[in-house]
Amino acid sequence: MSDIQEKISEEIKAARDVCSTDGTGSENCAAAWDAVEELQAEASHQRESEKPKTNFETYCDENPEADECRIYED
Repeated sequence: MSDIQEKISEEIKAARDVCSTDGTGSENCAAAWDAVEELQAEASHQRESEKPKTNFETYCDENPEADECRIYED
């Protein structure tokens, strides 16, 4: 996770450099900030996938035969 945070920091610095050189209204500036936004979205998705299991999920992992844990398919 820290790798993506480092990459985000690098991209932010690069975006600031581009915007200070080309101007805040340039296409290059907008593209640089789009890259930052995409990395931040990926970091967010990674955090969501790392959510711990609920007590119910843990219970079902340990007791898959329990009535509460049965999965019915159509």
